[in-house]
Amino acid sequence: MTDLANPLKVALAAGEAQIGLWVGLADPYSAEICAGAGFDWLLIDGEHAPNDVRSTLAQLQALAPYPVTPVVRPPVGDTHLIKQYLDLGVQSLLIPMVESAEQARALVAATRYPPRGVRGVGSALARASRWSRMPDYVHRADDQVCLLMQVESAAGLAALDSILAVEGVDGVFIGPADLSASLGHLGHPEHPDVVAAIDDAIRRIVASGKAAGILSTDEAQAQAYLSAGCTFVAVGVDATLFARVTQELAARFGRSGAGRDGGGVY
Repeated sequence: MTDLANPLKVALAAGEAQIGLWVGLADPYSAEICAGAGFDWLLIDGEHAPNDVRSTLAQLQALAPYPVTPVVRPPVGDTHLIKQYLDLGVQSLLIPMVESAEQARALVAATRYPPRGVRGVGSALARASRWSRMPDYVHRADDQVCLLMQVESAAGLAALDSILAVEGVDGVFIGPADLSASLGHLGHPEHPDVVAAIDDAIRRIVASGKAAGILSTDEAQAQAYLSAGCTFVAVGVDATLFARVTQELAARFGRSGAGRDGGGVY
């Protein structure tokens, strides 16, 4: 990060599709390998992967030399944790389990300095401002934050339109795995009820003019989501790619690994 420009935010605002990869191995070495693959963005996962603030920092440093935008998903939309990630230099955040406009407004406030929000002012200590070597950081940082809400429950779907109306929300990402569970179809995101709910949500997000996002490791399905107007699309997960390829290699030499549960989007 040599300046404050956030290419992901600019591209999504322009309606340009951005293809990404989930990074869940929680290691800077593997993250750097993924950084050179050619994706537009990589998602450092703190919700379901064993990442904390320090491991996230190490991966941000590994990604920094590459033309890829890091996105961070914290374990929860906590104001204090968001402050730490922003001070690390994170500009793009995907917040899980958003279920109301009130929650969305609080998350927007967490990413903005006063008087627009409640982000604590400590950039002199922070990598984000290059330890105050970046002129006017505090006056320019707010406008480069790309804030994405993850809607993945029946309650979130019910509040979708009001969430989309919140100023400062750049897009909404649909979480098929949790959504299928919330709709009574745990492990079956392919259920017709879930598929219909996802399709309807994507239509509503696209119609709002904000970025629609989703994760699918099924290439045909990912292409269908892109055709439907999604512009923030993850097409793979490093951990499952590694697990699958190593198991397939062993199988070609007559060795059998543990079975894989097919009930999910990963």
